[in-house]
Amino acid sequence: MPTPSDTTSPEGPRRSLVTGGAGFIGSHLVERLVQRGDDVVVVDDLSTGRRENLATGEHAIRFIESDLADALPTLTGEPPFDEVYHLAAAVGVDLVLADPIGSIERNIGLTGEVLRFAETHGRPRVLIASSSEVYGKPGTLVFSEDDDVHYGPTTVTRWSYACSKAVDEFLAIAYHERRATPTVVVRLFNTVGPRQVGTYGMVVPRFVTAALAGDPIRVFGDGSQTRCFCDVRDVADALPRLLAHPPCLGRVFNLGSDRPISIGDLAELVIDTLGSGSAVEMVAYTDAYPGGFEDLRHRRPDLSRIRQAIGFEPRVSLEQTIRDVADHLRAQQDAPAEGAGS
Repeated sequence: MPTPSDTTSPEGPRRSLVTGGAGFIGSHLVERLVQRGDDVVVVDDLSTGRRENLATGEHAIRFIESDLADALPTLTGEPPFDEVYHLAAAVGVDLVLADPIGSIERNIGLTGEVLRFAETHGRPRVLIASSSEVYGKPGTLVFSEDDDVHYGPTTVTRWSYACSKAVDEFLAIAYHERRATPTVVVRLFNTVGPRQVGTYGMVVPRFVTAALAGDPIRVFGDGSQTRCFCDVRDVADALPRLLAHPPCLGRVFNLGSDRPISIGDLAELVIDTLGSGSAVEMVAYTDAYPGGFEDLRHRRPDLSRIRQAIGFEPRVSLEQTIRDVADHLRAQQDAPAEGAGS
Protein backbone atom coordinates (compact mmCIF):
# COMPACT_ATOMS: atom_id res chain seq x y z
CA MET A 1 0.00 0.00 0.00
CA PRO A 2 1.48 3.41 -0.93
CA THR A 3 2.68 5.70 1.84
CA PRO A 4 2.59 9.52 1.72
CA SER A 5 6.19 9.46 0.45
CA ASP A 6 5.32 7.12 -2.44
CA THR A 7 2.83 9.38 -4.21
CA THR A 8 2.01 13.02 -4.64
CA SER A 9 -0.35 14.43 -2.03
CA PRO A 10 -3.86 15.78 -2.71
CA GLU A 11 -2.45 19.27 -2.15
CA GLY A 12 0.00 18.95 -5.03
CA PRO A 13 3.34 17.42 -6.03
CA ARG A 14 5.69 16.02 -3.43
CA ARG A 15 8.18 18.62 -2.16
CA SER A 16 11.79 17.44 -1.94
CA LEU A 17 14.84 19.27 -0.64
CA VAL A 18 18.28 18.22 -1.88
CA THR A 19 21.31 19.72 -0.18
CA GLY A 20 24.42 19.61 -2.33
CA GLY A 21 22.07 19.05 -5.26
CA ALA A 22 24.35 20.70 -7.83
CA GLY A 23 27.08 18.21 -7.09
CA PHE A 24 27.96 15.00 -8.87
CA ILE A 25 25.62 12.58 -7.09
CA GLY A 26 23.13 15.26 -6.06
CA SER A 27 22.42 16.45 -9.61
CA HIS A 28 21.69 12.91 -10.81
CA LEU A 29 19.34 12.45 -7.85
CA VAL A 30 17.60 15.73 -8.67
CA GLU A 31 16.96 14.47 -12.20
CA ARG A 32 15.25 11.36 -10.81
CA LEU A 33 13.08 13.42 -8.48
CA VAL A 34 12.05 15.77 -11.28
CA GLN A 35 11.25 12.80 -13.52
CA ARG A 36 8.80 11.41 -10.95
CA GLY A 37 7.06 14.79 -10.67
CA ASP A 38 8.51 16.34 -7.51
CA ASP A 39 8.87 20.04 -6.84
CA VAL A 40 12.56 20.14 -5.97
CA VAL A 41 14.45 22.75 -3.97
CA VAL A 42 18.23 22.54 -4.32
CA VAL A 43 20.60 24.25 -1.89
CA ASP A 44 24.25 24.34 -2.92
CA ASP A 45 27.02 26.86 -2.31
CA LEU A 46 28.80 25.68 -5.51
CA SER A 47 32.03 25.10 -3.63
CA THR A 48 32.32 21.76 -5.41
CA GLY A 49 28.99 21.58 -7.30
CA ARG A 50 28.23 23.21 -10.64
CA ARG A 51 25.13 25.13 -11.68
CA GLU A 52 25.19 23.56 -15.16
CA ASN A 53 24.72 20.14 -13.61
CA LEU A 54 21.07 21.10 -13.06
CA ALA A 55 20.23 21.95 -16.67
CA THR A 56 18.00 18.89 -17.10
CA GLY A 57 14.53 19.51 -15.68
CA GLU A 58 15.47 23.05 -14.68
CA HIS A 59 11.83 24.18 -14.93
CA ALA A 60 10.92 22.06 -11.89
CA ILE A 61 13.92 23.05 -9.78
CA ARG A 62 14.23 25.99 -7.43
CA PHE A 63 17.92 26.61 -6.96
CA ILE A 64 19.29 28.45 -3.92
CA GLU A 65 22.97 29.29 -4.13
CA SER A 66 23.86 29.61 -0.48
CA ASP A 67 25.61 28.06 2.45
CA LEU A 68 23.14 25.54 3.87
CA ALA A 69 23.17 27.07 7.36
CA ASP A 70 22.04 30.39 5.85
CA ALA A 71 19.48 28.86 3.50
CA LEU A 72 17.51 26.70 5.94
CA PRO A 73 16.07 29.63 7.97
CA THR A 74 14.68 31.12 4.74
CA LEU A 75 12.66 27.92 4.16
CA THR A 76 10.95 27.85 7.55
CA GLY A 77 7.94 29.91 6.43
CA GLU A 78 7.17 27.61 3.50
CA PRO A 79 5.08 24.43 3.41
CA PRO A 80 7.00 21.50 4.89
CA PHE A 81 8.98 19.16 2.70
CA ASP A 82 7.97 15.55 2.23
CA GLU A 83 11.55 14.36 1.77
CA VAL A 84 15.01 15.74 2.48
CA TYR A 85 18.18 14.34 0.91
CA HIS A 86 21.29 15.60 2.67
CA LEU A 87 24.27 15.25 0.35
CA ALA A 88 26.12 18.49 1.13
CA ALA A 89 29.53 17.59 2.56
CA ALA A 90 33.25 17.88 2.09
CA VAL A 91 34.14 15.37 -0.61
CA GLY A 92 37.32 13.75 -1.87
CA VAL A 93 40.60 12.73 -0.30
CA ASP A 94 42.49 15.76 -1.60
CA LEU A 95 39.98 18.23 -0.18
CA VAL A 96 39.85 16.54 3.22
CA LEU A 97 43.64 16.48 3.50
CA ALA A 98 43.91 20.10 2.37
CA ASP A 99 41.26 21.45 4.76
CA PRO A 100 40.60 19.05 7.66
CA ILE A 101 39.12 21.75 9.92
CA GLY A 102 36.62 22.90 7.32
CA SER A 103 35.76 19.31 6.39
CA ILE A 104 35.07 18.25 9.97
CA GLU A 105 33.03 21.34 10.83
CA ARG A 106 31.08 21.17 7.58
CA ASN A 107 30.21 17.49 7.78
CA ILE A 108 29.04 17.44 11.39
CA GLY A 109 27.63 20.96 11.62
CA LEU A 110 25.48 20.82 8.48
CA THR A 111 24.03 17.42 9.33
CA GLY A 112 22.96 18.78 12.70
CA GLU A 113 21.36 21.80 10.99
CA VAL A 114 19.39 19.59 8.59
CA LEU A 115 18.09 17.27 11.30
CA ARG A 116 17.02 20.17 13.53
CA PHE A 117 15.25 21.75 10.56
CA ALA A 118 13.42 18.51 9.82
CA GLU A 119 12.39 18.00 13.44
CA THR A 120 10.79 21.43 13.68
CA HIS A 121 9.31 21.64 10.16
CA GLY A 122 6.96 18.74 9.59
CA ARG A 123 9.37 15.85 10.23
CA PRO A 124 9.90 14.87 6.59
CA ARG A 125 11.76 11.69 5.84
CA VAL A 126 15.48 12.48 5.79
CA LEU A 127 18.21 10.59 3.95
CA ILE A 128 21.73 11.20 5.26
CA ALA A 129 24.49 10.40 2.77
CA SER A 130 27.34 8.79 4.65
CA SER A 131 30.46 7.06 3.36
CA SER A 132 32.24 3.72 3.29
CA GLU A 133 35.05 5.61 5.02
CA VAL A 134 33.07 5.08 8.24
CA TYR A 135 34.36 1.50 8.34
CA GLY A 136 37.89 2.76 8.86
CA LYS A 137 40.33 -0.13 8.41
CA PRO A 138 38.49 -3.26 9.53
CA GLY A 139 40.06 -6.68 9.43
CA THR A 140 37.37 -8.07 7.11
CA LEU A 141 37.44 -8.15 3.31
CA VAL A 142 33.69 -7.46 2.99
CA PHE A 143 32.12 -4.60 4.97
CA SER A 144 28.72 -5.17 6.62
CA GLU A 145 26.60 -2.46 8.22
CA ASP A 146 26.79 -3.87 11.76
CA ASP A 147 30.55 -4.47 11.75
CA ASP A 148 32.71 -2.80 14.37
CA VAL A 149 34.73 0.14 13.06
CA HIS A 150 38.45 0.64 13.54
CA TYR A 151 40.26 3.91 12.89
CA GLY A 152 43.88 4.94 12.89
CA PRO A 153 45.35 7.54 15.24
CA THR A 154 44.06 11.11 15.36
CA THR A 155 47.44 12.27 14.05
CA VAL A 156 46.58 10.72 10.66
CA THR A 157 44.36 13.28 8.93
CA ARG A 158 42.36 10.98 6.70
CA TRP A 159 40.59 9.38 9.67
CA SER A 160 39.04 12.75 10.57
CA TYR A 161 36.69 12.35 7.62
CA ALA A 162 35.69 8.84 8.69
CA CYS A 163 34.99 10.01 12.24
CA SER A 164 32.95 13.02 11.11
CA LYS A 165 30.73 10.86 8.91
CA ALA A 166 30.31 8.38 11.78
CA VAL A 167 29.07 11.23 13.99
CA ASP A 168 26.60 12.14 11.23
CA GLU A 169 25.25 8.61 11.42
CA PHE A 170 24.97 8.74 15.22
CA LEU A 171 23.01 11.98 14.89
CA ALA A 172 20.63 10.58 12.27
CA ILE A 173 19.90 7.45 14.26
CA ALA A 174 19.43 9.41 17.49
CA TYR A 175 16.99 11.82 15.84
CA HIS A 176 15.01 8.84 14.54
CA GLU A 177 14.93 7.08 17.91
CA ARG A 178 14.63 10.05 20.28
CA ARG A 179 12.94 12.79 18.24
CA ALA A 180 10.66 10.77 15.92
CA THR A 181 12.38 12.20 12.83
CA PRO A 182 12.30 9.43 10.20
CA THR A 183 15.82 8.94 8.83
CA VAL A 184 17.75 6.59 6.57
CA VAL A 185 21.56 6.46 6.49
CA VAL A 186 23.28 5.42 3.26
CA ARG A 187 26.96 4.50 3.23
CA LEU A 188 28.08 5.29 -0.31
CA PHE A 189 30.95 3.27 -1.71
CA ASN A 190 32.96 4.39 -4.75
CA THR A 191 30.43 6.12 -7.00
CA VAL A 192 31.47 7.08 -10.53
CA GLY A 193 29.96 8.49 -13.70
CA PRO A 194 29.32 11.56 -15.84
CA ARG A 195 29.80 14.96 -14.13
CA GLN A 196 32.38 13.62 -11.69
CA VAL A 197 35.64 15.55 -11.77
CA GLY A 198 39.14 14.47 -10.81
CA THR A 199 39.95 17.69 -8.98
CA TYR A 200 39.43 16.17 -5.55
CA GLY A 201 41.26 12.89 -6.12
CA MET A 202 38.45 10.95 -7.85
CA VAL A 203 40.20 8.14 -9.64
CA VAL A 204 37.98 7.33 -12.66
CA PRO A 205 37.70 10.86 -14.12
CA ARG A 206 41.40 11.35 -13.40
CA PHE A 207 42.29 8.18 -15.33
CA VAL A 208 39.89 8.98 -18.17
CA THR A 209 41.20 12.53 -18.54
CA ALA A 210 44.76 11.23 -18.85
CA ALA A 211 43.71 8.52 -21.30
CA LEU A 212 41.91 10.99 -23.57
CA ALA A 213 44.99 13.21 -23.64
CA GLY A 214 47.39 10.30 -24.14
CA ASP A 215 49.16 11.24 -20.92
CA PRO A 216 50.52 8.67 -18.45
CA ILE A 217 47.89 7.29 -16.08
CA ARG A 218 49.33 7.72 -12.60
CA VAL A 219 48.51 4.82 -10.26
CA PHE A 220 49.30 5.50 -6.62
CA GLY A 221 50.94 2.75 -4.58
CA ASP A 222 51.53 -0.62 -6.20
CA GLY A 223 48.14 -0.76 -7.94
CA SER A 224 47.02 -3.97 -6.23
CA GLN A 225 44.56 -2.19 -3.89
CA THR A 226 40.96 -2.97 -4.88
CA ARG A 227 37.76 -0.95 -5.03
CA CYS A 228 34.19 -1.55 -6.21
CA PHE A 229 32.84 1.12 -8.57
CA CYS A 230 29.09 1.77 -8.94
CA ASP A 231 27.58 4.00 -11.59
CA VAL A 232 25.98 7.17 -10.22
CA ARG A 233 22.76 6.47 -12.13
CA ASP A 234 22.29 3.21 -10.23
CA VAL A 235 22.95 5.07 -6.98
CA ALA A 236 20.53 7.90 -7.82
CA ASP A 237 17.78 5.41 -8.62
CA ALA A 238 18.22 3.66 -5.26
CA LEU A 239 18.13 6.69 -2.95
CA PRO A 240 14.42 7.59 -3.34
CA ARG A 241 13.47 3.92 -3.14
CA LEU A 242 15.23 3.58 0.20
CA LEU A 243 13.58 6.69 1.62
CA ALA A 244 10.11 5.69 0.39
CA HIS A 245 10.23 2.19 1.93
CA PRO A 246 9.06 2.34 5.58
CA PRO A 247 11.07 -0.70 6.78
CA CYS A 248 14.26 1.19 5.82
CA LEU A 249 13.65 3.99 8.31
CA GLY A 250 16.06 4.14 11.23
CA ARG A 251 18.56 1.86 9.48
CA VAL A 252 21.96 2.04 7.77
CA PHE A 253 22.53 0.70 4.26
CA ASN A 254 25.59 0.07 2.13
CA LEU A 255 25.10 1.32 -1.42
CA GLY A 256 27.48 0.56 -4.25
CA SER A 257 28.84 -2.29 -6.32
CA ASP A 258 30.30 -5.44 -4.83
CA ARG A 259 32.44 -6.30 -7.87
CA PRO A 260 36.07 -5.51 -6.98
CA ILE A 261 38.78 -4.41 -9.39
CA SER A 262 42.37 -3.47 -8.62
CA ILE A 263 43.41 0.10 -9.36
CA GLY A 264 46.11 -1.19 -11.67
CA ASP A 265 43.54 -3.21 -13.60
CA LEU A 266 41.23 -0.18 -13.64
CA ALA A 267 43.94 1.84 -15.38
CA GLU A 268 44.33 -0.89 -18.00
CA LEU A 269 40.55 -1.13 -18.43
CA VAL A 270 40.33 2.62 -19.08
CA ILE A 271 43.11 2.36 -21.68
CA ASP A 272 41.49 -0.62 -23.41
CA THR A 273 37.93 0.77 -23.31
CA LEU A 274 38.95 4.12 -24.81
CA GLY A 275 41.60 2.77 -27.18
CA SER A 276 44.15 5.08 -25.58
CA GLY A 277 47.90 5.02 -26.11
CA SER A 278 48.56 6.06 -22.51
CA ALA A 279 51.06 4.21 -20.38
CA VAL A 280 50.61 3.36 -16.70
CA GLU A 281 52.95 5.14 -14.30
CA MET A 282 53.32 3.93 -10.72
CA VAL A 283 53.62 6.69 -8.11
CA ALA A 284 54.54 6.18 -4.45
CA TYR A 285 51.98 7.44 -1.94
CA THR A 286 54.63 9.61 -0.35
CA ASP A 287 54.98 11.44 -3.67
CA ALA A 288 51.24 11.65 -4.34
CA TYR A 289 49.92 12.91 -1.00
CA PRO A 290 51.12 15.10 1.85
CA GLY A 291 51.55 13.66 5.33
CA GLY A 292 48.41 12.35 7.00
CA PHE A 293 47.31 9.83 4.36
CA GLU A 294 46.84 6.12 4.92
CA ASP A 295 45.36 3.88 2.24
CA LEU A 296 43.08 0.86 2.55
CA ARG A 297 44.03 -2.25 0.62
CA HIS A 298 40.47 -3.35 -0.10
CA ARG A 299 36.96 -1.94 0.14
CA ARG A 300 33.99 -4.12 -0.78
CA PRO A 301 30.43 -3.78 0.55
CA ASP A 302 28.09 -6.50 1.71
CA LEU A 303 24.91 -5.66 -0.21
CA SER A 304 22.68 -8.25 1.45
CA ARG A 305 20.68 -5.69 3.41
CA ILE A 306 19.88 -3.37 0.51
CA ARG A 307 19.13 -6.30 -1.78
CA GLN A 308 16.61 -7.62 0.71
CA ALA A 309 15.09 -4.17 1.31
CA ILE A 310 14.60 -2.88 -2.24
CA GLY A 311 16.05 -5.54 -4.55
CA PHE A 312 19.01 -3.35 -5.46
CA GLU A 313 21.42 -4.57 -8.15
CA PRO A 314 23.96 -2.43 -10.05
CA ARG A 315 23.04 -2.41 -13.74
CA VAL A 316 25.49 -0.13 -15.55
CA SER A 317 28.79 -1.84 -16.42
CA LEU A 318 32.10 -0.22 -15.53
CA GLU A 319 33.04 -0.16 -19.21
CA GLN A 320 29.87 1.79 -20.02
CA THR A 321 30.56 4.20 -17.18
CA ILE A 322 34.07 4.82 -18.49
CA ARG A 323 32.70 5.55 -21.99
CA ASP A 324 30.06 7.91 -20.59
CA VAL A 325 32.62 9.75 -18.43
CA ALA A 326 34.79 10.17 -21.52
CA ASP A 327 31.83 11.50 -23.55
CA HIS A 328 31.01 13.99 -20.82
CA LEU A 329 34.60 15.21 -20.59
CA ARG A 330 34.80 15.59 -24.38
CA ALA A 331 31.55 17.57 -24.39
CA GLN A 332 32.93 19.90 -21.75
CA GLN A 333 36.10 20.44 -23.76
CA ASP A 334 34.04 21.22 -26.88
CA ALA A 335 31.63 23.58 -25.13
CA PRO A 336 32.16 27.28 -25.94
CA ALA A 337 33.74 29.37 -23.20
CA GLU A 338 31.37 31.52 -21.15
CA GLY A 339 30.77 34.80 -22.89
CA ALA A 340 32.04 33.56 -26.24
CA GLY A 341 29.95 34.12 -29.30
CA SER A 342 29.86 35.60 -32.78
